[in-house]
Amino acid sequence: MESGTPDVLLRTEGRAGFVTLNRPRAINALTHTMVLAVDRALTAWEHDPAVTTIVIEGAGERGLCAGGDIRAIHDDARAAGTASAAFWRDEYRLNARIARYPKPYVALMDGIVMGGGVGVSAHGSVRVVTERSRVAMPETGIGFVPDVGGTYLLGRAPGELGTHLALTGSPIGAADALLTGLADHVVPSAELPALAGDLTRLPADEAVSRHTVTPPPGVLAEQREWIDACYLAETVEAIVERLFDTGVPAAKETATTLLAKSPTALKATLATLRRSRALGTLEEVLDLEFRVSCAALTTPDLVEGIRAQVVDKDRDPHWTPSTLPEVSAADLTRFFAPPPGGDLGLAGTLPPA
Repeated sequence: MESGTPDVLLRTEGRAGFVTLNRPRAINALTHTMVLAVDRALTAWEHDPAVTTIVIEGAGERGLCAGGDIRAIHDDARAAGTASAAFWRDEYRLNARIARYPKPYVALMDGIVMGGGVGVSAHGSVRVVTERSRVAMPETGIGFVPDVGGTYLLGRAPGELGTHLALTGSPIGAADALLTGLADHVVPSAELPALAGDLTRLPADEAVSRHTVTPPPGVLAEQREWIDACYLAETVEAIVERLFDTGVPAAKETATTLLAKSPTALKATLATLRRSRALGTLEEVLDLEFRVSCAALTTPDLVEGIRAQVVDKDRDPHWTPSTLPEVSAADLTRFFAPPPGGDLGLAGTLPPA
């Protein structure tokens, strides 16, 4: 049986319900309508005894999902609108629902899986990457902060690997996705159709185990020593200084990468990540991230970052302020204040900023 909307295709086959994100030209970037469509499908299938496994996949050859529709966020931010906050309310609730879903939720994380794409996949109970996977939370490059529970996931990665990925936005492959806890299994991309077929007739774990392989080594394990040492510093400035001082070429390159990101977004990301580590549940972290996202919507860097990377594509953002020392404590405090429209409230009431 097939149903859904043009941008989200739904079908049931055997014991499985399939969600196909269907905006291949935009690498299946999420819109508000898509989030609501996925949520409705999860509601229907949760109460359908014939459906025992959920599978989410992306249409086209490029990836599962490149994130949220940041052009729409750019336009909303320029207009001082409320559409983005409304989108995030429903998106973050969907992220929490996926994490608590009572049936196996299998995410086929092939190709590009970034931002909001991580949110609809990496909270699932069965997360499959391939040799083509490029998984990332690249928000600091557009003047934003990792959301969709990204700081929850990265905050619980081994050592300081999650801090490194959150600040740099660097994409990782299959082995590093396993290492950092963003994925569970590796399946060759050529075998995904066969896996999908097995999921229609077998329990999810059994189906996946038939196709799982060991990936080639990643890069993070061999970089762990300098990453852990540098990112333990208390401030972004100190992290950058340590990276430059290590004498390790990759660390110095990372420092240069960080200095190209939004200074405000870097500091807000570090503060959010460290606060999220002190919170007990994903719901609490999503409540925190909602405050941060709403605050970021009002900063000049979000509009400027999306302009430079996506709209004009000149790759030359002009951040305000332009350096790390210029970002004040007051600038950061506002990220943790309740938003004008009220808190998300998934886990109750957050403490004052």
